[in-house]
Amino acid sequence: MSELDLRLSTATAQDTGSYRLLELPPELCQIIESVSEKTASLFIKGHPTEDAVLCTLEKTYAVRSVVLSNTVLVVTPSRSDPDGTVHIRDQLHEILELVPVVPKLHKLSILLRDMEYDEGDEDKQVGQHAVCTGHIATVPKYSYEQARSEIQASEAEFARGLKERRILVLEGQLRPIAPAHLSTILELLLNYLISLSLSHQAAPIEELVSVLADEHEIPRAVSKQVMSWFGDVKEGLWKMDVDAVIRELGVGILRHHRHNPISENEFLKKWKNVVGDTFECSVKLSLLSGDYLRNLSSIGEEATLTYFPSSALPVDPAARFVELFLTRQRWKHEEIQHFLLDIAVNSKERDKLLLKHARALTDTEGVWYTARVSYNN
Repeated sequence: MSELDLRLSTATAQDTGSYRLLELPPELCQIIESVSEKTASLFIKGHPTEDAVLCTLEKTYAVRSVVLSNTVLVVTPSRSDPDGTVHIRDQLHEILELVPVVPKLHKLSILLRDMEYDEGDEDKQVGQHAVCTGHIATVPKYSYEQARSEIQASEAEFARGLKERRILVLEGQLRPIAPAHLSTILELLLNYLISLSLSHQAAPIEELVSVLADEHEIPRAVSKQVMSWFGDVKEGLWKMDVDAVIRELGVGILRHHRHNPISENEFLKKWKNVVGDTFECSVKLSLLSGDYLRNLSSIGEEATLTYFPSSALPVDPAARFVELFLTRQRWKHEEIQHFLLDIAVNSKERDKLLLKHARALTDTEGVWYTARVSYNN
């Protein structure tokens, strides 16, 4: 093994530097080292008040500092003696590691407040002055590109987040669609599939878009995006995701029962009536997991349902569990897991959260979870 002289650099400031070592997980190494991945891109995202994240095209990683027990020296070969002497340029006492995290898409609901798109908004110009009840009002705006650069999420996660949160992109601006208006559009689509004798597995997009525009003044850009949220669009045809449409219509009904529970049988009757005879066989409560609570006041009484969306719960895991256990003192495993999907990157991380914040109990009915600490209602 060759020997080198190690010296502290006495050169000018241009030869010194500040360094950070970043430890890459295997999947990132493959992206960077892959010969075929010529367009691989990594982005650091975060406001000065936020913890930075690193985003690939598909995933988001938290950037965490790990203190080292030994000092790491950053050295470079000497210019005068490159084969025998190296100069110390920096001393490092920590490295940065990357840990997969859930994208921080919850900020969208805050940033897009008061920008909801509803029926009758077709004539309003986003970001421009509009006359409203005799006064001049300004409709706020938040562009797609601005959100794309500010939201801590990968490209794929950001696109999926817009779809799952039902956020339209109209003339480059983001507009969350009003839930009631979305339900109306979906009901119309189901009705026209039947009345026009169209297959829900291969419905002509242009025909559906045209009839919604001509008969109900729904902009083509809106109806096309709604159809893309609830199925596959390919070669001018729409293959409807039946479960997704049925679920959204069910949530639309349940949304009115956050504070006044509805009987399960009455709810199912209303749900089936909305989706129609053709699709009523697809109605099942499991589609609404993570959006409702099923309540039984006493043995023999009819079950009632309450709207309880996981999207309205705190994103911080500790606060999420406090809210869950204040709502119910104990949860079945198959129930509570649906309220943790959006704060855990995978089932392994979800199980870690349960282990940290809850206590598991097993009886004849299965596994139950209770709080590790006592919460006062």
